[in-house]
Amino acid sequence: MVMTATTRRQTLIGGASLAAGAVLMRPRAARAATTKIRFLTSWFAQAEHGGFYQALATGLYAKEGLDVTIDMGGPQINGLQLLTAGNADIIMGYDIQVMKAIEKKLPVVTVAASFQHDLQGVMTHEDVCSIADLKAHKIFIASTSHTTFWPWLRERFGFTDEQVAAYTFNLQPFLLDPQAAVQAYPSSEPFEAKAQGGKVKFFLFADEGYPPYGSTMVTTQSLVQTNPEAVKAFVRASLLGWRDYLKDPAPGNALIKAANPKITDARIAYAVDWMKAHDVVGSGDAKTKGIGVITAERWKQTYDFMVNGKILSPDTAWTKAFTTQFVDGLNILPA
Repeated sequence: MVMTATTRRQTLIGGASLAAGAVLMRPRAARAATTKIRFLTSWFAQAEHGGFYQALATGLYAKEGLDVTIDMGGPQINGLQLLTAGNADIIMGYDIQVMKAIEKKLPVVTVAASFQHDLQGVMTHEDVCSIADLKAHKIFIASTSHTTFWPWLRERFGFTDEQVAAYTFNLQPFLLDPQAAVQAYPSSEPFEAKAQGGKVKFFLFADEGYPPYGSTMVTTQSLVQTNPEAVKAFVRASLLGWRDYLKDPAPGNALIKAANPKITDARIAYAVDWMKAHDVVGSGDAKTKGIGVITAERWKQTYDFMVNGKILSPDTAWTKAFTTQFVDGLNILPA
């Protein structure tokens, strides 16, 4: 199941299997890499990470002079902690996570966004017509969600804490309760529920104005200052990887399955189809400004909702949470 980035931890076995797959998939013609980059994803390898695996599989990182290792996240990890401790160079992050880090004066910064909106949402039974209909319904959410999207749901729809039930990433309580809803990721909970015969709907929070970006690239201020060329090269190759992955995901999928043998072709295909249908890479500002774009306007919206939801100090220097220097002018337009 998919969890928020702050609850995910790298696994040595997964990292080792990925490294082996990466060696096999790199084109022989690629020139020797000069800068090593350790990239940590937010969960076990899946289609929502496809652009990064595509960039590795097709030699886009190597062409930029980078020797990239992709390590998988997983349960119990704090990716931000690994980043600030020097155990990763760039991580797959989350706007709210980074805002809280800036509040604590940690030297991290977001440099690009894979998706123009976050893919978090809620899954309901088929008779529910909208998120607003869930007022007074039981909603299963993970403990970490109390400091991410739940304050937004309370403010946006008037939900109350009495509606909350603990989500342990077991769908049975939801499936057995026709009045319940559960937090969901589009390719995870809906896929599993349908496989078990459930008739469900999925509602994306972004469609109701939830402002964070999705699957961002987060690094340290130190790397930005000491090796901006490497950061820009990683961003450029990754965004080209996302453009190419949604055209022909086969190379990236081969590495995804090598890193995460438990994932099925059907699960990957379901996720790719959903991402294409919802244009998660090329929608919004990306249509004209290019894939990966981030803007101060969107970050201000996230800052405002966090302050209003009382999960961020209004004194937080929110503009330090991001920089547009690595996406401005790239103009990698959607395919």
